[in-house]
Amino acid sequence: MIDWNAFGVRATGKRRVRMERSPQFTDGLFRNALPMEMRMGKALAKLVRGAPNREPSAPVPVLRRSASEFLAPPPSGLRVTWLGHSAMLVEIGGRRFLTDPTFSPRISPVSFAGPMRFWEAPIAAAALPPIDAVLLSHDHFDHLDLPTIRALGPTTFVTPLGVGAHLEAWGIDPARIVELDWWQTTAIGGVEIACTPARHFSGRTPTSRDRTLWGGLALLAPKHRVFFSGDTGMFPGFADIGRAYGPFDLTMMESGAYDAAWADVHIGPEQAVRAHQLLGGKVMLPVHWGTFNLALHAWTEPGERVIEAARRAGVTLAMPRPGGSFDPLEPPKVERWWPELPWQRAEEAPVVSSGLEGALAI
Repeated sequence: MIDWNAFGVRATGKRRVRMERSPQFTDGLFRNALPMEMRMGKALAKLVRGAPNREPSAPVPVLRRSASEFLAPPPSGLRVTWLGHSAMLVEIGGRRFLTDPTFSPRISPVSFAGPMRFWEAPIAAAALPPIDAVLLSHDHFDHLDLPTIRALGPTTFVTPLGVGAHLEAWGIDPARIVELDWWQTTAIGGVEIACTPARHFSGRTPTSRDRTLWGGLALLAPKHRVFFSGDTGMFPGFADIGRAYGPFDLTMMESGAYDAAWADVHIGPEQAVRAHQLLGGKVMLPVHWGTFNLALHAWTEPGERVIEAARRAGVTLAMPRPGGSFDPLEPPKVERWWPELPWQRAEEAPVVSSGLEGALAI
């Protein structure tokens, strides 16, 4: 079965006019500040050969959650719960924010194909506590999931430019959609949300690539600050973001689904740690791993490599098991919830984005 609605729609009218005014928009498409390269021929050859350990062979220890567990506010005013992939429940400044929720069993517009979740979401979208805003980084299927959006209760959506067209087509009240360009902000209940640059791309069909914007998100409350990278390659803008909005109590950094063939698209564990440093992060939560089979590395490899990279750099990590909550001001000791499997170290399979020099190098 195909859900044609899942492909979304293109922006028109006032939304399109606003997109065309963006400094990131040229000749009908959004562009990265630093050019992006992908060598997919080499990656496809590897895919044909196959790779071991790309999916769990035993159940993953998921912590099941209920809305009642989130009724009492966090004592410090800051708490984060990892719900899998890039979905986090962030409690900050007395508000609740949900990032890139994808709770469906499969991230695909069709019911018979596409990556499936390794484990069931810790809580159903409809069972979540009241959410003040859903924060979307871009419109790829593993970050913008139509069934999840439909299941959420009434809330505000904060997105990069153009993504609101999909949401409106799916029945979201336009008054509840806030679209931002890079470096623009909005306020939700006393918490400022900033859309920040990223090095990635967008699109839900082969013909819709780069017709909506992508970005990271900074959450700026009176007492705490949190950064979410979205999907990104390494680029100089992390230092600019850190100077503008940092330092951050926590950075939530994409760390999985990488390959040398698309090192400009997904940052990888080692560069994620370096970006965290440039951002002025105090604690780093690796995300975008351990949930879907989206690359050729072992499913546990991002966790192992980010631990090693953080140890070398002296960076503090938080790595809760799926469904786990933690206070970034008092991060728990890292304990592996995943099995020991063979994996490749950075020296064996480096992931280094192009166009980097100086302080950006790892």
